[in-house]
Amino acid sequence: MIKDPSRRRFIKGALTSIPAVTIGSGVSLTASADEPPEQLSDYQPVFFNESEWEFVIAACDRLIPGDGPGPGALETNVPIFIDRQMEGRFGHAADWYMKGPFPENVPALFGHQIALTPRDMYRQAIPAINDYCQRQYDQSFAALDNATRDEVLTVLSQGDVEMEAMRGSYFFDMLLQNTKEGYFADPIHGGNKHMASWKFIGFPGARASYREWVDQHNVEYPLGPVSLNGERG
Repeated sequence: MIKDPSRRRFIKGALTSIPAVTIGSGVSLTASADEPPEQLSDYQPVFFNESEWEFVIAACDRLIPGDGPGPGALETNVPIFIDRQMEGRFGHAADWYMKGPFPENVPALFGHQIALTPRDMYRQAIPAINDYCQRQYDQSFAALDNATRDEVLTVLSQGDVEMEAMRGSYFFDMLLQNTKEGYFADPIHGGNKHMASWKFIGFPGARASYREWVDQHNVEYPLGPVSLNGERG
């Protein structure tokens, strides 16, 4: 039973901004035959270097904290999801139109509007954010306390962290979207460990016997979720 309705509403609201294929299938994501480790601390990044990895872990922890009734980003291995995506088709923008022109100040609803791939965005943005933190606080982002991390992420979301090839807000939107995707995607992609976020919101996952529940509103779903690899919650 969820004791904090406001947190549950927030999580469900975040879910609506993610494409359905991200949640229920591997169509838009990079699946790997290698199973990620159970513990985030045991994982060896395949794309991020040490300082980048520290930033991703610290940022994900603030975007979906683990101090509420539901699971946090670190409990659900969201950073593993993001790292694995950087080495896949998403990270390389393999399926995106990446030719110019690249006009400035175009709303994101018109699609990707810069020449950088997602992996290039992370690689350029994280050092810029750490440089900002060093100038302002004499520490890297990962070394800051939680309240100060939140301040930095707020400044970043407002576009006030200087970056050479993109707006800070553009990267923040990418980081937040990837964090939500890792939180809600099928565990086969590295995040949502043991379908914890699905259990939290009552999502059935890839269960094939959900049809009779589609029209039943405000009724708690009695069965746990099922992942694409057959794991049952």
